[in-house]
Amino acid sequence: MFDRAALEAREVQTLAPYATLSRGSRGRLYPEPESLRRTAFQKDRDRVLHTAAFRRLEYKTQVFLNAQGDHYRTRLTHTLEVAQVARSVALSLGLNETLAETISLAHDLGHPPFGHAGESILDGLAAGHGGFDHNLQTLRIVTELEDRYPDFPGLNLTRETLDGLAKHAHLSSGQHTLEAQLVNVADGLAYSVHDLDDGLRSGLIAAHDLRGLPLWEHLTARLHLDPDHVGEKDRRSVQRELLGWLIEDLTTHSHEQIETAAVRSPQQVAAHDTTLIAFSPAMTSGLGELNRFLFERLYRHPRVLRQVAQAEHCLESLFRAFLKRPAMLPPGARSRLEGNGLERTVCDHIAGMTDRYALEEYRSLHGIAPELGF
Repeated sequence: MFDRAALEAREVQTLAPYATLSRGSRGRLYPEPESLRRTAFQKDRDRVLHTAAFRRLEYKTQVFLNAQGDHYRTRLTHTLEVAQVARSVALSLGLNETLAETISLAHDLGHPPFGHAGESILDGLAAGHGGFDHNLQTLRIVTELEDRYPDFPGLNLTRETLDGLAKHAHLSSGQHTLEAQLVNVADGLAYSVHDLDDGLRSGLIAAHDLRGLPLWEHLTARLHLDPDHVGEKDRRSVQRELLGWLIEDLTTHSHEQIETAAVRSPQQVAAHDTTLIAFSPAMTSGLGELNRFLFERLYRHPRVLRQVAQAEHCLESLFRAFLKRPAMLPPGARSRLEGNGLERTVCDHIAGMTDRYALEEYRSLHGIAPELGF
């Protein structure tokens, strides 16, 4: 049977010298006893998993609305894919897998309904009151809005987990832990792969549209596929091959950078002049071209933009209604009015909604739900 001390000792024995050790944690904002049989980062991970904010990710949009199909990614499945990538690379590099997983699971808790469209809409609606950014909202959730414990607000996570989320929000300068750097890159890796896959599945982009992209040409050649015609099974093969190729490139190049920098402690990582977790230059260039393609041909596809316009109408209507009649806010939200002000409280409340709940609230106000979809 392993208690916390034994688990911490095992980290010392098995992790690389530049990994972040749980026994070296700088603690929590509010002092509290640590678990008998969990490391500090395991405790953080479990707290994130049991939040209402995490459960709501199941019904929040990635690109396609949850109701548009059972097999498109949601914000929850995206989060799990980021965690899988981060854990895989962390294990290969000797990093703290639990810390990387924890930051991954928490990194998108602040996303509003309707994906990035919802974020843009809320940012505009709250422009005179601090705006809205889902990364900053994640930090608000874990430090303030999740109300689960009697002795402190939020989840009282370790400073290492909070620093990882701050890295993701680009809040501070200087280098963060390698685990935090890894999650930042794994996030982009995951959405590049799965948004391409979902775009092909939906038919909004076709295989021949990808002609000329180096990653696509390389992948279809490796798999001996016709780059202009990719069927269902072939699409799955491409998705699997691309994911493995990106993970291998990220792992190998990051290892080379760590060795070249000769960092041998977390302190040396923090003092280094650049981030060390990165793709090779060739892969960075190829991914950049793929992401520009996805932006122009998928995220700005007329049918996706139509969905954005419909979501904008829904969220604007809810925002104006709650501003006009704050008494309609639930008790938990109303309790924060004095400390946060009306606009921020309304923004917090709407940001916490799932796509489904936002549509239900719209229906309760107007007697009919807006038709969101293609």
